[in-house]
Amino acid sequence: MSAPLRIAMISYYLPSTSKMGIGYQVHELATELTRRGHDVTVFSDCPAVDGAAYQHHHVRMTGSLRTFRFALALRRLDLSGYDVIHAHGDDYWMWRRRVPSHVRTLHGSCFEEARTIRGVKEKARMVALGLSEVLASVVADRTVAVSPDTLRWYPWVREVVPNGVDVGRFHPSAAARSAHPVVLFVGTWSGRKRGEVLARQFQETVLPQHPDAELWMVSRDAPADAGPGVRVLGAVSHAELTAAFQKAWVFCLPSDYEGFGIPYVEAMASGVPVVATPNPGARYVSDGGRAAVLAPLEDIGAALAQLLGDVARRDELAAAGLARAETFSLRRVVDRYEELYRRAR
Repeated sequence: MSAPLRIAMISYYLPSTSKMGIGYQVHELATELTRRGHDVTVFSDCPAVDGAAYQHHHVRMTGSLRTFRFALALRRLDLSGYDVIHAHGDDYWMWRRRVPSHVRTLHGSCFEEARTIRGVKEKARMVALGLSEVLASVVADRTVAVSPDTLRWYPWVREVVPNGVDVGRFHPSAAARSAHPVVLFVGTWSGRKRGEVLARQFQETVLPQHPDAELWMVSRDAPADAGPGVRVLGAVSHAELTAAFQKAWVFCLPSDYEGFGIPYVEAMASGVPVVATPNPGARYVSDGGRAAVLAPLEDIGAALAQLLGDVARRDELAAAGLARAETFSLRRVVDRYEELYRRAR
């Protein structure tokens, strides 16, 4: 058995105060690596996650341009006592760090997101972050992307290590399934997750065909009264999220962009059919639509209504999703990273 490693994991985001999927993935990776005997410290602007198994170093930032200044603050830290730096962002000034292995994960492409995001200022911010990703991919000893689509923006990066989901925690439970149709959404009401659009299509298209259906929204920014048939769950605990997936008939996340899309895998691992827009993450996670229904945004409501009324199709998609979810099991992903840490040294 190989000796344990001292790992400095870098992420501006953590689940303690951020809804960003990157933070949740960092938390899961750090937890599993610690369980395997490695000494892991997460460096983050977010405070420590309650009950976290790994160590935490709070790089506290205030004021404007915090993500960019966070990168400079990391440059000033002495990380020479670590065997590995594993960065999930903001390491683009960290060249010539005195560690044996510097690994960078690209969780998507800010250039790709800049194509769909609204507002000139936000587009400019995404382009600037995209340039930082280019620099980071050169600075690191080894760079990987979480999906093949991301590679086209960084053709010198050739390896894909996907995000991982704990398929032991997310698993099917036929006994827990709701007695009436439930569509589950996890994301934001506004912005690229397009929860507001989903709610409107649900009310206009799904409810007339399935009057007893509900749309459950795990969302921090959705209005308390989102209209007929919509139940806003707000922020939920890990246990509550697992239970929500097990109760749902269908999961839907109609994002205009996902670099990966962890909730798609969580739904598949829970035996829940997935309906999504054909964004890059959904295409990859669903194996090009073989393990999910991919539909244009304007047809999402119709796709949901049809699937809720077709039990055979739901069963077929549930089986395909379960098989596909094994590709993204947290165990397999951490196996890949352990091998990568040692190979990059």
